[in-house]
Amino acid sequence: MTLTQRFADWVVSVMDALGAPGVGLLVALESLFPPIPSELILPLAGFTASLGEMSLVSAIAWATIGSVSGALALYWVGRAFGHERIARWAAKLPLVDPADVARTIAWFGRHGRKAVFFGRMIPIFRSLISIPAGIERMSQSWFLLLTMAGSLIWNTAFVLGGFWVGENYHLLERWAGWFQKAVIVVVAAAIVWWIVSRVRRNRLRRSAEAGEPA
Repeated sequence: MTLTQRFADWVVSVMDALGAPGVGLLVALESLFPPIPSELILPLAGFTASLGEMSLVSAIAWATIGSVSGALALYWVGRAFGHERIARWAAKLPLVDPADVARTIAWFGRHGRKAVFFGRMIPIFRSLISIPAGIERMSQSWFLLLTMAGSLIWNTAFVLGGFWVGENYHLLERWAGWFQKAVIVVVAAAIVWWIVSRVRRNRLRRSAEAGEPA
């Protein structure tokens, strides 16, 4: 039995024991620990609903409650640290300068609401986006509203998908897995580009300060 099959069996056992609230518990854990795949939990919830063991509406509702609960916990983690402390730590990193931190803060100030809403529908960022929202002390009311809206769309899509495809719910996980891998590749490429550009910029700056040709 593969690790995925074992995890699926455990998810089903939790749903059998707790019903729809079990879906909320599992999704809350997924929000706190991104390696737990909502792309498997949600279709399984839809499949379970198709068997009549819980209602479709309750599966979606509890999944959204779990998403918001987990996101709110991470929001308060970010809020406890605050951007001043994070900025001080970031400024001590080798390739980061205060201007980078200031630009990031300014960007989130302009686009934070869109980032929270759309971030809830992107693998990896689904959980992580809650932390900068807390760091920048986004209005908790707006955070909850946007998180609930984004999570509702994501959860509904996967729960309904699991409901419709039935025992072939693993197909949804496979498609979502490809999307997740694409996101990882894009993020990794962006990180590499950022590191290379910062190293090059620092070398040019040192050469200019030393009076050497670039």
